[in-house]
Amino acid sequence: MNHPVSSPSSVPAEPSQQELSLPSMLRSLRERESRPMSMTIASYTSAVEALWMNRLRSLLTTLGIFIGVAAVIAALTLTQSAGAYVTSVINGLGANTVFVQPGAIRERGAVQKNGAQTLTVQDAQSIAKLTHVTAVSPIVFTGAQVIYRGQNWRTQINGVSASFQMIQNWELNRGFWFSDADNTAAQPVAVLGDTVAQNLFGNSGIDPIGQKVTVRGQVFRVVGTLIAKGGFNQDDTIFIPFNTALTRLGFGGSRGIGQIQFEVDSSQHVDTVVQAVTANLEQSHHTRAGQPVDFQITTSAQLLQQSQQEIQILTILLVGVAAISLTVGGIGIMNIMLVSISQRTREIGIRMSVGARRSDIRNQFLMEALLLCLLGGGLGLLGGLLIGGGVTSSIGIQPVFTVMTFVLPFVVSAAIGIGFGLYPAVKAARLDPVVALQRGTT
Repeated sequence: MNHPVSSPSSVPAEPSQQELSLPSMLRSLRERESRPMSMTIASYTSAVEALWMNRLRSLLTTLGIFIGVAAVIAALTLTQSAGAYVTSVINGLGANTVFVQPGAIRERGAVQKNGAQTLTVQDAQSIAKLTHVTAVSPIVFTGAQVIYRGQNWRTQINGVSASFQMIQNWELNRGFWFSDADNTAAQPVAVLGDTVAQNLFGNSGIDPIGQKVTVRGQVFRVVGTLIAKGGFNQDDTIFIPFNTALTRLGFGGSRGIGQIQFEVDSSQHVDTVVQAVTANLEQSHHTRAGQPVDFQITTSAQLLQQSQQEIQILTILLVGVAAISLTVGGIGIMNIMLVSISQRTREIGIRMSVGARRSDIRNQFLMEALLLCLLGGGLGLLGGLLIGGGVTSSIGIQPVFTVMTFVLPFVVSAAIGIGFGLYPAVKAARLDPVVALQRGTT
């Protein structure tokens, strides 16, 4: 007896997304009657099922949120780490350090420098005589090539006084700092920063102390090396006596000096000393009343405040740029949710026909948008931490992560999910069940 052969049309078709979601619809309706929190759990379960069934589309949808959150976290990590580092450097100078730089202050706080320097050795000497001033160092500096046998390294050469070590809180790794007698006699001695010492002597294993290096044809004996401070190349430097820089290397001269740093005995006397220095320099520079001065005085507190303001402005700019990516990602979420609603009208009609309330429909689609954004936010947090931490570590700065770094991505993601997912969710909830069923069958 011949058995009828099944036609291709009689082969059971794979269940569609709408059919697969029917059991969850009925289950959610039963759970709603059983306990108060059931609808939130049911909305979450339905949202997870819907997103998993379209997991590739869901993953692509989260890319906009991922990029935006990663950019925000990377920007925050970079600026917070840089701000913490700058703050530690300035605090390391002490609250009583004051900087005097040449140049007239013009419009909008800009410092105008006209070739010739306006500070002189006599200015530093007059500041040293003022009450409450404990240490003064004139400074001249330039870039130069340093040679030791077959090794050479380009670095910054600083001519300073013996007091500069105390003013800047430099700590010696080996050897000693040059003395006032070395400065007076213009001795050819040098103290190497850690970067210079490592590049000239690190590979050879030779003790730098007592070795001779050449700068601009002049031979200097290394008397000390410094402990690394880290970051921004401040260890890439060599310190030599101020008079040695003037006489042997030709620094300064008629061009004056590049900077004066001095230390006050107490933070309570800083403002008084600054006023005295201002009056002293105005008199020695023959500045008439009403004319702009040709120097600028900055305290450590002012320098710290300026750096914090600059870091804050940079943070706002970087986060503002990253916010554009978040906005684009939010628009992408809204677009995908609208497309999803148009494809799932039959599901919406069935849910309403078996007793689902409009709030249930709204909450389900809102939950889907929220989950997409939280997924993108979580991935963006990891990406931002890797980028920000990697960049800061590469430039020698310790990464700084705060509570805000971990909380902000989820707060922003939730806000975007609710903000951009609310309209599609409300639109889905307002569908007429009869019209939804008719559209779903066409």
